[in-house]
Amino acid sequence: MLPGVGVFGTGSTARVLVPLLKAEGFEVHALWGRSEEEARCLAKELTIPFHTSRSDDVLLHQDVDLVCIFIPPSMTRQIAVKALGIGKNVVCEKAATAVDSFKMVTAARYYPQLLSIMGNTLRFLPAFVAMRQRLVEGYVGKMQVCDVRVYGPSLLDQSYGWTCEELMGGGGLHTFGSAVIDLLSYLTGARANRVHGLLRTFVQQNDLIRGIRRVTSDDFCFFQMLMGGAGLSPGGVCCTVTLNFNMPGSFVHDVMIVGSEGRLVARGAELYGQRNGSTAEELLLGDGGWAGPAVKEMHLSHLHGLSSTVKALRRSFQAHKERRLWAEEPVAIAPTFEEGLYVQTVVEAVKRSSSTGEWECVEIMSQEPDPNHNLCEALQRNKS
Repeated sequence: MLPGVGVFGTGSTARVLVPLLKAEGFEVHALWGRSEEEARCLAKELTIPFHTSRSDDVLLHQDVDLVCIFIPPSMTRQIAVKALGIGKNVVCEKAATAVDSFKMVTAARYYPQLLSIMGNTLRFLPAFVAMRQRLVEGYVGKMQVCDVRVYGPSLLDQSYGWTCEELMGGGGLHTFGSAVIDLLSYLTGARANRVHGLLRTFVQQNDLIRGIRRVTSDDFCFFQMLMGGAGLSPGGVCCTVTLNFNMPGSFVHDVMIVGSEGRLVARGAELYGQRNGSTAEELLLGDGGWAGPAVKEMHLSHLHGLSSTVKALRRSFQAHKERRLWAEEPVAIAPTFEEGLYVQTVVEAVKRSSSTGEWECVEIMSQEPDPNHNLCEALQRNKS
């Protein structure tokens, strides 16, 4: 008995997600868009019976038990928290800030019986599932270095919007870097202790975004992470990540982990390995081909990962006869809201490092900061 689904978003992810959900037996009952026109056009295209630009109309829909939220980060927290509060299971994209992420964590802890996972689909990509298994089996020995390179064309929309604004969650670090940070934590079983980063915005205006408008989101980012955890060498794992979205041509997504006895590298949706002493690398897992809808804005690895995520959701809900109940095992590798908070904390530490030029510690908040803190400090300074 699969739950009815309500989808928030009309972007490329939603266009791929809805057909994948339907192919696995889910019924998509409602679609939300930022405008009635956006929602109406996509609902007609994807044959969704109900569309709206009012979030409550989807959340309160009697046939919607699972909410999939793929919208601008600045709007994610509000809808995710409200959905959990009225008893809906939630799969959602990242929030805009660590404070928003913390509020989502608080809601998830308050309703532990509900599904609440982040939508980083790379964890479900077969290449990374296989890479994780090989690492656990000791294919590379003691992990030493992780090197990630993501290159592609501009992430900016055709008109000025949230993708242009750093404060609204736009930019390569927030969009792709957050997925990489989460992926490295999944693969290594470790978390970043300290980070050092550099962000740049090389394209501040273009033919479509000009005049008084300027892009503030990064299109180039390089950062390093020192990761520590149980079972790692005393020095931990050194990670380097390069994100460059000024590259015309094909999208590049390479993840390499080097250890004392060999290396593993995922190129797109394929996994390769090479042990010390071997003269050539071996193909450990092919990409398997892609039979779903093609979307130029999404790389093959993200399409495969999204498909595998939907399959895991189907297995999770199929385990129970009640539509809102789910089994943990099929989605056990999915990132939780707590892991989403960790990722957002690392992202903000990288941003601080880019401003200060110093290594920054990663300290996850344990309580929500006082919104009047800055005001109180200003009042104290005035009194003195």
